[in-house]
Amino acid sequence: MGRMSRRAFTVAALSTLVAAGDAGAVPGRTVTAGTPASGGMPTASGEMRGMWLATVANRDWPSRSGLTASAQRAELLALLDTAVRHRLNTVFFQVRPSADALWPSTYEPWSQYLTGTQGADPGWDPLGTAVEEAHARGLQLHAWFNPYRVATHADPERLALSHPARRHPDWVVAYGGKLYYNPGLPQVRVFVQTAILDAVRRYPVDGVHFDDYFYPYPVAHETFDDDAAYAAHGRGFPSRAAWRRDNIDQLVRETAARLRALRPAARFGISPFGVWRNVETDFRGSHTRAGVQTYDDLYADTRKWVRSGWLDYVCPQLYWNVGFADADYAELVPWWARVVDGTRTQLYLGEALYKAGDPAQPAAWQDPAELSRHLTLARRYPQVRGHVFFAAKEVAADPIGAMARVVADHYEWPAKPPR
Repeated sequence: MGRMSRRAFTVAALSTLVAAGDAGAVPGRTVTAGTPASGGMPTASGEMRGMWLATVANRDWPSRSGLTASAQRAELLALLDTAVRHRLNTVFFQVRPSADALWPSTYEPWSQYLTGTQGADPGWDPLGTAVEEAHARGLQLHAWFNPYRVATHADPERLALSHPARRHPDWVVAYGGKLYYNPGLPQVRVFVQTAILDAVRRYPVDGVHFDDYFYPYPVAHETFDDDAAYAAHGRGFPSRAAWRRDNIDQLVRETAARLRALRPAARFGISPFGVWRNVETDFRGSHTRAGVQTYDDLYADTRKWVRSGWLDYVCPQLYWNVGFADADYAELVPWWARVVDGTRTQLYLGEALYKAGDPAQPAAWQDPAELSRHLTLARRYPQVRGHVFFAAKEVAADPIGAMARVVADHYEWPAKPPR
């Protein structure tokens, strides 16, 4: 069977199976919306089954910079086929890894992870191709953007001459060996949104997705230098921390509003670090002892965003095993279920597939069944609408069979994402 005919068969087969699964067309089986179904059968209301496809530092794709356009395209399509093969339904494709673009952006240069040279035209349109080919396979495609990271190094001279950070050096803060846009500058906030929405305007993406990076993760003995911005824009706030949180609140709220006005069918979601605050810090927090708390360290009030209705979905990165002392998966799932309960925000859970079989991880991650146990536990909570796996490379390689176990135990039938 030739390459194109094989692809046509895969797409046709998937479409048939999704239609059958979505309708619950299995003799003798009744599916009630919002309740767990035996045998891994999807509910009538849909189930998120996603994977992240990371491009920063060529993490998942392309396998290295400088490949030909045809080789890059072939690798991308193979990863989309991997998603189909594992009965996933959504790909979260990182298209702005470092204030750059995987499409012909009006505002930012082509990503260096394509050609090896920032600003160099790769000779094709990865995001446009990804949207088209994902939809052809019955997959949804959420465009994943990193809002503030400018570079994974600290040398502005290495940026493309056309880079906005070169034209506006006052927008940039060097911290922890990297470059970031300053979230405290209103002009930065507007620019970041505009650069992101350029992709939304051009392509029928199914969603806009942010990860866990807002203000950068703390670096010991370093200070994020936003003194000038705080002096200019921080009046009226009780503390610099409150001002920083408000900066991120504004980014989230405004991005949500602009997305809904531009492409109402697209959904807006964020995948934060899994701990908002520890209970010892805040009685509303989780019974965890995490060294990072998003509210305090990243100035990201993720709980507020959910309770305020700014997000269509939240996908906390619950990258710990069941029973992990400082951040137990079994504690964080019900905590997040309570956060979303009664809101318009859907809850998906981020799963650390990359830890499965890694000898540097705790013993629980050497068991291929650990992730399957996560999905079994989550089914106790009707607020959980699905899972997203980090990341595409591990979905494809599956070194100890953890993903295969998830599929066998929980993904017997295809399912469409929640609506």
